[in-house]
Amino acid sequence: MGIFSRTRDIIAANFTDLLDKADDPEKMIRMIIFEMEETLVEVRASAARTIADQKEMHRHTVKLDRLQADWAEKAQLALSKDREDLARAALVEKKKAADMADQLKAEIAVLDDALRAYELDIEKLQNRLREARSRQTAIAARLESAENRVKLRTLLASERVDEAMARFDQLERRVDYAEGRADALSLADGTAKPSLADEIAALAGQDKIDEELEAMKRALGGPDGAKQEG
Repeated sequence: MGIFSRTRDIIAANFTDLLDKADDPEKMIRMIIFEMEETLVEVRASAARTIADQKEMHRHTVKLDRLQADWAEKAQLALSKDREDLARAALVEKKKAADMADQLKAEIAVLDDALRAYELDIEKLQNRLREARSRQTAIAARLESAENRVKLRTLLASERVDEAMARFDQLERRVDYAEGRADALSLADGTAKPSLADEIAALAGQDKIDEELEAMKRALGGPDGAKQEG
């Protein structure tokens, strides 16, 4: 495939369609980027050769312009010496140099058009290359996200997760048992500290005992009443 045809195909390519039809989008976008980078290098190389050709043609046109001037002077000299035949021959050579110069200038104009086309192609290729690289980054991110989701779902569906949760349950039961033993030992040696609710309940119970004791004293006449009867 020629460089111009390949460049046009790449510029006109629909990335979305290519990636949608690809079995491996990541591999496809890598191939597209590689092809674009190679084409961009070739287009730049062709542009460089065109510029070199232009410079060489410009040098030849300068030489031909000098040659025309030289033949014109010779024709003038020959005519001044009454050598019309030599003057005519010199003018023929001058015309040959002029024709060659005109041909080179026409070719230079063609190369100018080619260079402008190269510049446009290079700009378009660079834009498409940036677009492709952006697509590559997006595809890589999506692929990584999908792989992570697959790994997570595989992990959650595996027996290892159930085994780990069972171990957590066993550990919690061991902790509950250890705490229960500690509470029981505290009750046995009397070091257990009563809770706030227990202390308030004890105060209420003490008030009832005090009231009942006072009632019994009144019923018996109290210590002072017993002494007066004796």
